[in-house]
Amino acid sequence: MADFVADTAVRGGGGRYQAALSADWEVWGPLGGYVAAIALRAIGTECPGMRPASISCQFLAAAAFAETDVEVVALRAGKRSRALHVRMIQEGRPVHAATGWVVDAGIPGLEHDHAVMPDVPAASELRSYAELADNFEEWFPVWHRAIDGRPIAWRDEPQPPRWHAWLRLQQTPPLDDPFLDAARSLMWMDLMMWNAALQPHLPWPLAYVAPNLDVSAIFHARAAEDEWLLCDSDALVARDGLVGCSGRVWSPSGRLIASGSSCLFCRPNLRYEQDLERRRRWDAKQQRGGR
Repeated sequence: MADFVADTAVRGGGGRYQAALSADWEVWGPLGGYVAAIALRAIGTECPGMRPASISCQFLAAAAFAETDVEVVALRAGKRSRALHVRMIQEGRPVHAATGWVVDAGIPGLEHDHAVMPDVPAASELRSYAELADNFEEWFPVWHRAIDGRPIAWRDEPQPPRWHAWLRLQQTPPLDDPFLDAARSLMWMDLMMWNAALQPHLPWPLAYVAPNLDVSAIFHARAAEDEWLLCDSDALVARDGLVGCSGRVWSPSGRLIASGSSCLFCRPNLRYEQDLERRRRWDAKQQRGGR
């Protein structure tokens, strides 16, 4: 089973780190948000005692499940804030880049909170994907080894481009480190975007898939004590090969933990015919009553 703390850890110092990408986080390759979480933790290692404010990540190439060099460079170092740039490189090939801001903890300033969480059932009132999906055994490994999810609605037909689901790590560690806590929200921010984008095009399979070109997040609050977090995303426009998405991460008590956006880039689903034949067999099985 996946270990979020160990699997996102970096080794080294002085801006030069290494990380090992674990196959427990596999989707089309390593889950993009998992890779981004490693970049954020590298920033945190460079800035002990500070807290993450925001990050913007670019997915440059599909990473491999292997050792990765992680370079962190300071772009600006102020009295109470710093900007840092991260590059992740495998065998000389850049696979990920990110720029993040960190600030001192406990800075005084303007305070207001007008965020309103969607009115949805609690995670404890819902069934998991493993219970709902008849073909769950065919889902990507990350859903079996790392992530547990409970959707607000479960329909295999076209829906508005919005996705609400409670997510948790299958093994939720102590999240006292603010960068580790934020890394979890960043990972959910990446994961939720595609799930919103595909809703109008159900049922599966889709003729196109749309990996994230990037993901950005602003970190509003901590959620270290919360196992389940609500993912709330929408993809209002898909056109000319791009899908624009936005998302929010909420605590069970209704606090807005993080907000962000992502741009998805469509490409043909090379497994479409294979997936379509699998769907036909599954539908025929369902019509026979599962026999």
